[in-house]
Amino acid sequence: MTTTLITGGNKSLGFEAARRLKDLGHRVVIGARDAERGQRAAEELGVDWVRIDVTSDESVAAAAAEVRERVGGLDVLVNNAGISGPIGAVEDYTAADLMAVLDTNTGGIVRTTHAFLPLLRESAAPVIVNVTSGLGSFAVRSDESRIEHSVPSLGYSASKAAVNMLTSVYAQFLPELRINTVDPGYTATDFNGHAGLQTVTEGTDAIVAMASISADGPTGTFTDRHGAVAW
Repeated sequence: MTTTLITGGNKSLGFEAARRLKDLGHRVVIGARDAERGQRAAEELGVDWVRIDVTSDESVAAAAAEVRERVGGLDVLVNNAGISGPIGAVEDYTAADLMAVLDTNTGGIVRTTHAFLPLLRESAAPVIVNVTSGLGSFAVRSDESRIEHSVPSLGYSASKAAVNMLTSVYAQFLPELRINTVDPGYTATDFNGHAGLQTVTEGTDAIVAMASISADGPTGTFTDRHGAVAW
């Protein structure tokens, strides 16, 4: 059985991805920063859970140790946890605003990848899925026909562009893993006040697809539910 950990799995995209992957036969562990919310979501889904704060080295290391002790191994890591940070007038954005978003969205992926890599390397088909956004794509943001073009998401876009580069470099230098980045698309979630045009199920299509690949699957790619996304 494939064992999959999804950070930020107690709500929205993470919750729905957990539900779908469980239905596909994965043993799912959801990661949650808040213990009460994590336990409640896990009980609703019928899956395991672990407390993890991706902004804390200690919390991530403890979560990796708990997964090893309690679950025994890990095949798929879905780096889904993230924050939007301020969305608005870019001239009001501060360096502190930026660093908070980068620490969660980008640093969080480095922390979890580093901590869980020993477990993943013990898997016969280790996979990492990094959840990014079209808001972090230079090509998408420069396309005036796309909704992302008009969103003043300074810190969030910077953090997701960095996630894309992390994915590319990790895939190059960790060839024994399949490491890909996915854009859920403009999905109705808490991030946008449920204003997105896609359902949460549609928004998890690319996550589920890339979490289900085999040892000979793609690596170093950027996709959404429709196919390849330009960097």
